[in-house]
Amino acid sequence: MEYEEAKSKIVEGLQKKAKTKSKFYFNDLSKLLEMKPREAKKIVNQLVQDEILEYWSSGSTSMYGLKGTGKQSAAEHED
Repeated sequence: MEYEEAKSKIVEGLQKKAKTKSKFYFNDLSKLLEMKPREAKKIVNQLVQDEILEYWSSGSTSMYGLKGTGKQSAAEHED
């Protein structure tokens, strides 16, 4: 699967679920891509670098979401 195809799968999949949640585990993204975790990791990391996805960590949990979505996003940009 090439990068652009994977990107559109992830964006479309997360937008469909955006009404119920804004952050997703890596395994959720891997399932959306229908790829093994090692292969999916490269694409997910590239999406974070390209600022399509954002990485979020609570210290014990790591999650990903579309950049600029969710409650946390608004709070992080307050001065």
